Amino acid sequence: MTADLTAAAAGRRSPFAGADVCRQAGFRLPAGTSPPRFEDDVWDLAEVIGLPVQLRLSARRLDFTAIKEPRWQLVAKELMLALLAPRHPAVATLPRAYRTPLHLSTCHLRLGELTRWLNWLTGRGVTDLSQVSDAHCGAYLDHRRHARDDTGQPTAHLGPATRRSAAQAVADLVNYRELFTSDHINDQLRPWKGASPTAVAQMLSGRQENKTPPVSDAVLRPLLAAALYLAGALGPPTAALARQTRETSRNHRALPAPGLLPAGQFTDVLADHARRGSPLPALAAHDIRGRLAGGWAPDDPLLPVSTRILASQAGIRQFHSSWLPSVRASLEHTLDQVGLAPPWARHAHDVPAATGDKHLPWTLPLHGIEVVALAGIVRTAATVVIAAASGMRSSELMELTAASLLPPEQIRPGLLRHRLAGRVIKGQPLGGLADQWVVIEPVWRAAELAASLLDEPAADTPLFGRFAFDVRYKWFRAWVNGPAGQRLGLAPHPRREPVLAHAKAHPGHRTRLPARRRPRYQDRAQARRSRDNRGVHLPARRRPGRTTSRDQQTRTAAQPGPDPLRVPQLPKRRPARWPRRPRAHRVLRRHRRPAQRRRLPGGS
Repeated sequence: MTADLTAAAAGRRSPFAGADVCRQAGFRLPAGTSPPRFEDDVWDLAEVIGLPVQLRLSARRLDFTAIKEPRWQLVAKELMLALLAPRHPAVATLPRAYRTPLHLSTCHLRLGELTRWLNWLTGRGVTDLSQVSDAHCGAYLDHRRHARDDTGQPTAHLGPATRRSAAQAVADLVNYRELFTSDHINDQLRPWKGASPTAVAQMLSGRQENKTPPVSDAVLRPLLAAALYLAGALGPPTAALARQTRETSRNHRALPAPGLLPAGQFTDVLADHARRGSPLPALAAHDIRGRLAGGWAPDDPLLPVSTRILASQAGIRQFHSSWLPSVRASLEHTLDQVGLAPPWARHAHDVPAATGDKHLPWTLPLHGIEVVALAGIVRTAATVVIAAASGMRSSELMELTAASLLPPEQIRPGLLRHRLAGRVIKGQPLGGLADQWVVIEPVWRAAELAASLLDEPAADTPLFGRFAFDVRYKWFRAWVNGPAGQRLGLAPHPRREPVLAHAKAHPGHRTRLPARRRPRYQDRAQARRSRDNRGVHLPARRRPGRTTSRDQQTRTAAQPGPDPLRVPQLPKRRPARWPRRPRAHRVLRRHRRPAQRRRLPGGS
């Protein structure tokens, strides 16, 4: 345990020694779950109640073993617990500490960057944090400007967000140095002359528009048209087919597995196929490749025949390869009579094509794995419809469950109000904030379709779970642009890939499409609820084209000096173009009593 190194050199004991991490951070655990202790090298917080579905499992563990210097592992532990529990008596007195707890995902990112920073120092021969200088801080920032290969050579340029994380890791060691007991930064060190990590990274000001642009019509129109068509025309039959395949799979697992072939039952199955003219079930391509790898002859006529499905129809769980010689003749005879076809959706009903000029079967016969893939495509279509027409963030989509579909409320005859219940995650405490979305009927129907695609539609089962939209969109686009989508008349999708946030509507107008670009802060009240949680503060008032003393300090700190490791000079702010704010005496003058009406000469 690295915490046993509790400042042996400094003779101080860590204020968190022996602490329960969950109790200090205010986390709740299920009954019977042992909480991680401060001395543990890995803090496993996967069982904490209220963590968002969006948070991946690896981000729920804080692993300190990647830090090479043992003394600095204790520094990292003290910093992480201080970020999670800012009201601890040892943290509350620090002048530069955060006053509100950071989210677990934020702490995971901070720990990852801190590990890179400390290991980079170790690789440069630094053995004590008191040896860190301004040159080390600037050199590390330059190091993080590029992605690098295993040999350390730069391969790609990294954006300002990565540079901000690097500067934040340096700033954290400075802001919390009074807390650390095993090692700490020199008291005189003030990297970049106190400039904030955002200024050091040269990130755009919050007064700029959103950096996520709205999705273009060339991408949104075919995407939304295909999603609406799939959710409406193909959604119900796909959900029914998926349920049928799941029930067949469950029944197959319950069948007996005899050691000898029931020849009579198997012969009856083949005779039934010949009598009805039903093709024998075909194997999927990957199963054929497996047979070829197992020694099957490529010219064997029974190579593409699924003997497993035939055995299931005969009432047995599996078909042993040793049984094949005894039934080969009857199998080949039946195959010559009826042929071969995929086993599912052989008699699909007709639906209108996307072009509206004809009707055709909603699908061609499918293999079992293709049914699973088609269910995933339809689920992606439901995701696109809900995200585009409701304005939900991806984190809010992942929180939707089978119980989120509230019954439609009748406002007046012929008019229904559809609602979805969920949770707002971004900017909210652990567990999120319960909320409801009033949505249009296609959105509610899409959520209903997603619920029908669940294997076990329990009340707390997530509709979508944790997903990566970029991966899902690639599959969706490949299906639409492939033979199946073009057969239905769907418009092909361009190669550009949208981000799920691109199609998100304005928060105040959740059904507006496409999203409008808007300032990050609409007013000063919203600025108080900004993501910067270092206490309540307001953006500095400034006249257009002028800068505050803080801005001047930031620019001066970022100007290059004789040292080539200095950060390049920040670009100057462009003059603001919003109206000039009235002065205080002008505001007071406006609220005085109205002046008497001026009387015209000779008037009454």
